[in-house]
Formats: sequence, structure tokens, C-alpha cells
Amino acid sequence: MSAIQREGLNVPLNLEYEDLHVHQCDYQSSCATVVMLDCSHSMILYGEDRFTPAKKVALALGHLIRTQYPGDSLKIVLFHDSAEELPLAKLATTQVGPYHTNTAEGLRLARRILQAQRKDMKQIVMVTDGKPTACFIDDASSGAPASMRAGRRHPGGLNRSAGKDAREPQSRGVGTALPSRRLYKNSMGGDPWVMEATFREVQACRKAGIMINTFMLASDFYLVEFVKQMTAMTNGKAYFANPNNLSQFVLIDFLRRRKSRVK
Repeated sequence: MSAIQREGLNVPLNLEYEDLHVHQCDYQSSCATVVMLDCSHSMILYGEDRFTPAKKVALALGHLIRTQYPGDSLKIVLFHDSAEELPLAKLATTQVGPYHTNTAEGLRLARRILQAQRKDMKQIVMVTDGKPTACFIDDASSGAPASMRAGRRHPGGLNRSAGKDAREPQSRGVGTALPSRRLYKNSMGGDPWVMEATFREVQACRKAGIMINTFMLASDFYLVEFVKQMTAMTNGKAYFANPNNLSQFVLIDFLRRRKSRVK
């Protein structure tokens, strides 16, 4: 335009160095994030409160996204015996309960939330201190553990052998438990039924293009082995953290990923 203004529409057009202008535009990818918070009983065991720092991380991440990345989205999923989405505004007053760790159900709900988002990047940020110890199983099928199909039940609906009705856990929000399913639990770790259900959800996340980044607040053997396999399957990252440095780990990792730009 500078050359045309100087010389008009004459041909040939004589271009000089000063006539060249470079405009560089950055495209900043949008990101949908689900923070999965473990609120099982172990998060407050042995006099150590791991849940409060985990909540603070989610709140800080929400503030960061709201102020610096308004095009991004952040959802919160609590997982315990079941899983439910929780509004960020209610997180501060949420407490842990006498629950097991149904990681599979948390992943299932997080995946469904992310699949509804139209963003360039989709990721799950999972904060947990324990191995998967529970899952939902359709006990009407022949593949259900025998202890669930034949276990004796007391009047309150509890199956003393292994599980209980999926309707029994008290939900804080919109959950994923279905009346036809029953909770199967085994606190020992490495249970084949629990691990199969959990890795099935990990595989579903991988197929949906969802990355899973895990922040471990404990070094339990079964937890570490599970996270290693899950991380490899989804090309995610895994970190050992403690309540004191958890915020730093999560926020730095989020910012590092959000710095990716296409020029």
C-alpha cells in the first residue's frame, strides 16, 4: 500500500524495503479442563488434610482461567463411591466422606463433560492420594463377581460381601450412578474387577483425545503402578506432590501447556 500511495498504479510497481510490513498473529488454542478431585476418606486420614489444598488448587485454577483465559472452560468432578459434577462456587464448603475411590466413575463423568466441549485441547487434571478401590458393575450379568450376585443383604440394602446399591451413596450434585448398577469395592488394591473397569475408562479417554495429568499425594505402590499405565495410555504426565506444593505443580503445568501457540 505504501508503494501505491507513493507511485500510483503504475506498472511495474517499484517496491522499497520500507514498503514491506510483516504482521504476525498468534492463535492461542482453547482448552477444556476437568479437575477430578478425590474426596474419599483417605484424603483426611492420619491427621493430614489433603483435601483442603486440593480444593484451593481448583479454586486458583478457576481464577486463572477466568482472568487470563476467558475462552477456556473449567469443570469440577468429585469422585468417591460415585462421581458428580460440582459447581465451582460450592467447592469451598465441600467435605470428604466415608467413601471409597471409584476412579472409573470419575473418569467416565469427566469424559462425558469434555466430549460436550468444542475446544482444541481437552484434559483431565486428577488429584488423588489413593489407588482405585471401587467400580460399578451390572450384577445382572454373568460377568459380575459371585460375591455380588449371591452375597447376603441386610435390610438396609448393604451387600456385606462386596457392594451396595448404586442409589445409596449420597450425591452432592448431578451424578452418574445408575439404578441398575451396584457398587463393587475392594480396599486392598489391584482388584481385577476394579482395575478392568478403570482402564476401560482410561482407554475411552484416549480414544476421545483426552489427556490425563495426575497429581499424586501419596506413593502407594498400587497407585503408582496404576498411574504409570494410565499416563502411558493417554500421553499424559504424572507428578508426586504434597499438600504444600500441590498448587505450584498444578498451576505451572497448566500454564506450560497453555503456552502452546500456532503462529
